[in-house]
Amino acid sequence: MIRVIGALIPVLTGIALSVEPVPIRFEYHPIPFRLDTDETPLRHVPAAMAGGVAVFDYNGDGRPDIFFTNGADIATLHKNSSKYFNRLFRNDGNLHFTDVTKAAGLEGSGYDIGVAVADYDNDSHPDIFVAGVHRNTLYHNNGDGTFTDVTSSAGLAHADAQYGPQWAVGAAWLDFNNDGLLDLFVLNYLQWDYNHEPRCQQAGKEFYCHPKFYKGLPNQLFLNNGDGTFRDVSESSGIRAQVGKGMGVAVADYDGDGLPDLFTTNDGYYNFFFHNTGGKRYEEVALDAGVSLVEDGRFISGMGVDFRDIDNDGLPDIVFVALDKETFPIFRNRGHGGFEEVTKTTGMAKLSWNMVGYGAGLFDFDNDGWKDLFVTRGHINADTFGADVIDQSNTVMRNLNGKTWQALTEEAGFTAHAPARHRGCAFGDLDGDGRVDVVATAIGREAELWINKSSPPAHWLDVSLQGSKSNRDGMGAVVKIMTRSGSQWNHMTSAAGYASSSYGPVHFGLGADASIDLLEVRWPSGIVQRLQKVSADRILTVRESPN
Repeated sequence: MIRVIGALIPVLTGIALSVEPVPIRFEYHPIPFRLDTDETPLRHVPAAMAGGVAVFDYNGDGRPDIFFTNGADIATLHKNSSKYFNRLFRNDGNLHFTDVTKAAGLEGSGYDIGVAVADYDNDSHPDIFVAGVHRNTLYHNNGDGTFTDVTSSAGLAHADAQYGPQWAVGAAWLDFNNDGLLDLFVLNYLQWDYNHEPRCQQAGKEFYCHPKFYKGLPNQLFLNNGDGTFRDVSESSGIRAQVGKGMGVAVADYDGDGLPDLFTTNDGYYNFFFHNTGGKRYEEVALDAGVSLVEDGRFISGMGVDFRDIDNDGLPDIVFVALDKETFPIFRNRGHGGFEEVTKTTGMAKLSWNMVGYGAGLFDFDNDGWKDLFVTRGHINADTFGADVIDQSNTVMRNLNGKTWQALTEEAGFTAHAPARHRGCAFGDLDGDGRVDVVATAIGREAELWINKSSPPAHWLDVSLQGSKSNRDGMGAVVKIMTRSGSQWNHMTSAAGYASSSYGPVHFGLGADASIDLLEVRWPSGIVQRLQKVSADRILTVRESPN
């Protein structure tokens, strides 16, 4: 793996590559982390919802590391045993990972669900926000391998006067007003009280109640003041006006106005689509945009989501996952503010009908130039009722030219490991071979590393962004490439999936193309940079410059 700044130097040349579609295959590797949610015979709903994971390079050595959130004692919401600790694993290379949790100061103290990673203070060290039940935590990366809990001093520790302690399942970092500072959107789920848990039974057994038995919560938006503190603008921004049961959040500029928009799935309720109107307010436009409900008008259990261009037309599309008999909906961006559901016409409805999905991510796993969909699968309840299959194997939906999909489960190698109730997933090139790998969690099981072994090898390019006038991450920047095979678009975001975060370069699969004719970066500041004749098979670092 070679990191290049500025210069355009070829790394791999002269390799004969097939132009035929490349199959997708993964190889399982263990990692010693077990997700412990403290499940009890009386089903307390947080125990079914934990499992966030992040992939990011915390120490700047060029190798992506792995951070797992974990549960706690369900009655006290305290980590009263080391089995509940969150865990950070340093990537030492050659798929060897070292547990550095204690040294980093990241054991945690509460019942943690989700994670979101970004460099909120522009010091070039990625920080960690942990979303949890009645307590969230912001960890500042000190740049020396350690983190400091700055939740209180950052202004993120206060309880809501109306709703009290809230339950967050995830978050997204974005530059809401394009001032070069990353702001924080917090995704909230249900109003929950251990002492007043609804009880639901079937066949004489306790099971997790449907979200209809709980009241919802509004989400939150915190504006970055630039001095290490945040202020709550949930009310003034319009975010607080919408009360839902949030499960997934993804960020993209869907209308090309240079401002980040937000799509959130809700569990058994309308989806929310927040359109950024000038960097001052969000307008909820899901119904007008055609993404509030699936085409038959049902409420479904929307889970993990991603918001990227799946058909290479330059417009980010929305894909999310749900329970069995609900399918994995796809909304294609038609421009002019509208979307069209294409779940049936692309074949996804039939493929996903009997699947339960939690995490989701749109990445080009076979590097053929089309973003595929990875799905972590597994049901909610720990007991089987009727024909439901609780433990499930993960699946990749292979993107066939942006029009149809192919479901790969056994063929992709996922049945080589025992099925489970999978939850979060995060993505990155863990072994530095140019292929996107996956980390997945499962309730009561050890986590799974799925190393991408797709072959024959295809060309690729990772674009690492360093903002100067924009935020340092380049969060929200749109990257376009043009090759002899056509054009592709992607954008910088660490928000995708369920309760998880993937913080790394913007990835492109190039198929048989060994070079890029034109690479264009549209920064949040409005600056546009273009590079010509870019060689493939490397990480290219692009620094924001007006020249």
